[in-house]
Amino acid sequence: MPVSTAIAAWGTLLKVGDGATPENFTTILQVQDLTPPAPTLLMEDATTHSSVDGWVEDRPTNLDMGDCSFGIMYVPTESTHDAGTGLLADLVAQTRRNFQLLYPDTTTWSFSAYVTKFTPKAPAKGLLRADVVLNVTGKPTLA
Repeated sequence: MPVSTAIAAWGTLLKVGDGATPENFTTILQVQDLTPPAPTLLMEDATTHSSVDGWVEDRPTNLDMGDCSFGIMYVPTESTHDAGTGLLADLVAQTRRNFQLLYPDTTTWSFSAYVTKFTPKAPAKGLLRADVVLNVTGKPTLA
């Protein structure tokens, strides 16, 4: 019977660039569940009155990485979260940043993105949390 080669997701890191140098990245702290961007081939309907027997014809147009979403244990004073230098600051300033997603097997996805959503949560019984959405823009490096 074959042995599974599945890789545990624990230890996946999301890093943000400082904008000054391409190689200077800081790990975003307290990341919980993470949904990486999903590379998608966009299609456009090219059906015409001449399409064979009325079958729909699609044609590829562009590639899109979509969004990366994740939850954090929100620490308002943490530099990667805060309103002065962190994710919240990037949302307000509409700053495009470089990000790296490092999987436990050393696979790395690098991409540019804007923070488009930062939703803090303060439950009566629980810890401060926030949900964050990054909108990936441009060509990524998937290695």
